[in-house]
Amino acid sequence: MASSVLPRFRAPSVIPGFGLALGFTLTYLTLLVLIPLSALVLRSSSLGWEEFVRLALDPRVLAALRLSFGASFFAALINAVFGLLIAWVLVRYDFPGRRFVDAVIDLPFALPTAVAGIALTALYAPNGWVGQFLAPLGIKVAYTPLGIVVALVFVSLPFVVRTVQPVLEEIDAEVEQAAATLGANRFQTVTRVVLPSVMPALLTGFALALARSVGEYGSVIFIAGNIPYVSEIAPLLIVIRLEEFNYGGATAVAAMMLAISFLMLLAINLIQAWSRRRYGHGA
Repeated sequence: MASSVLPRFRAPSVIPGFGLALGFTLTYLTLLVLIPLSALVLRSSSLGWEEFVRLALDPRVLAALRLSFGASFFAALINAVFGLLIAWVLVRYDFPGRRFVDAVIDLPFALPTAVAGIALTALYAPNGWVGQFLAPLGIKVAYTPLGIVVALVFVSLPFVVRTVQPVLEEIDAEVEQAAATLGANRFQTVTRVVLPSVMPALLTGFALALARSVGEYGSVIFIAGNIPYVSEIAPLLIVIRLEEFNYGGATAVAAMMLAISFLMLLAINLIQAWSRRRYGHGA
């Protein structure tokens, strides 16, 4: 009697092999995720608290961390807005070349990041195809933090589009028509009908784009200029510390990136859970 009341550890399934699958999953995650991260934490703890604080709070390290996370946040925010717009156009409208545009969205997935960085640098350099028109206006993109944001927007756009697009496809257009018949204008339909339905997926895409941007290296180093305190990102600083055989300094920067990334993703997941509770039950 009591056993029927207690929750089951696993749901009944017609496919056997739960124990084997769970063991393989835990082993895989341990080898690829937990052990490397644990090694990083242990290596950081071996430095000693005073030494770690000295290395982590170095002004150059703080400037690199501020640039990496700040540029990643703005890039993810830009993609959250325009990625939603692109997904809406691809789902709601049928136009010539739609399939081509839909395929181009996935190009940053397949394109090597170094190739993307070289191409963006050639475009936005002061004598580039686009940069030559921006230079007379006093807008410099290449070799500035703005160029880093441009590169991060390029590499992280597909994460938002591909996360939001399936959700928009599931929203029946008749729901929007019903809102219109009830007297809602287009702005009210978007803000009160469409956005609540896609908000959890949009936050997921934002988190994925942010995570992708924070760890980006190849496409950024070509367009950033890599000037310390100005356009030097944290991943590049880790590489520089390793080339200097300063393993303690590289470990401190990596540990700081790990801690900040964990806190940011935790906050986003909490907001996403709140969004699901807020809008999921009311949908």
